[in-house]
Formats: sequence, structure tokens, C-alpha cells
Amino acid sequence: MVQMNIRGENIEVTNALHDYSQKKLDKLERYFDEPLTNVNVNLKIYKVGQKAEVTIPIMGTVLRAEETNQDLYAAIDVVVDKLERQIHKYKTRLNRKNRHPPKMSVNNTFIPTNEEDDDEIVIVRKKRFELKPMNAEEAVLQMEMLGHGFFVFFNGDTEQTNIVYKRKNGKYGLIEAK
Repeated sequence: MVQMNIRGENIEVTNALHDYSQKKLDKLERYFDEPLTNVNVNLKIYKVGQKAEVTIPIMGTVLRAEETNQDLYAAIDVVVDKLERQIHKYKTRLNRKNRHPPKMSVNNTFIPTNEEDDDEIVIVRKKRFELKPMNAEEAVLQMEMLGHGFFVFFNGDTEQTNIVYKRKNGKYGLIEAK
């Protein structure tokens, strides 16, 4: 059984929602040798829709998916489908390349702010994470798994901090620091 932390924003998480999320996320355990722990589920209600977000730290990486829908149960279904595709894609690439998964841990720190000044630059979110050695290809895979447009990593080949990013043409770029 998946060990999950479920949280609701603008919604009370009912037993029915909890049980439904648990049932759907339990399907993902068949892809792993060990039980999934520390699965974070965030359910949100907006005026124009409902959103389900799931973050799963596994095998030294982070899987993340989110979906907005008029029906929260449908959003949960789509998120689980997205995660299954990510897991399949991730495992296929690893098996094809015969490589070990990248080791990475992420610690998010949110800095709330109530100040809004047009003349001042305000940082509203701060992220800290440990840079584990990986190559550019593994960094691109991690970036795709997170659904981000860029990814900062420690290049084990050059022993420097690098950034990979997705270009407008769908290909990838690499920024190397001097």
C-alpha cells in the first residue's frame, strides 16, 4: 500500500477522496520492487476547475504530474495515467542505456510574501536541492520527468554545474559555467 500525504486547498479531503486517491496510486506499486513512501498528493479547488497534483520521490529522482479538470476524480485518474507513462518512459530509457538512475533529492522551501512593489524585485519562491553527479542525458531525462523547461545539475563528466534546457524547436541546449 502506498504511503501518501494528502492535502486539500479550499477543500476538505473526505474519506471518499482519500480512498479513491489511495486506490489509484496503489496501481503504481507494481512498477517497483519496494513500496512507495512519501507520496505527496495536493488537491485544489478553484472557481474555474479542480486540480490534482502528485509528487513521488523514487529511485533517486522525482516524478510529478498535475491535471486540472471540472471533476476532481477525473483529474486524479489523468494524473495517475501521466505518472504511469513517466515511469514507463523512465524505465525504458534506463534499460535501453543500461545506466543507473540519477541520484537527486529536492527540498522545496516556500517564502510567502505580501509585499507587491512594482519597483522592487521580490523572490516569492526559493528552492534548494542537492546536486548529485549525472551526465547531460540524465539531466534532460530528469527535466522531462519534472515537466520543467530547464534543469540545473552537477555534470559528473566535467565536474562543473551545468544547465540543460528545452529549446523552442523541441531540441535541448546545455549551458556550461566557466
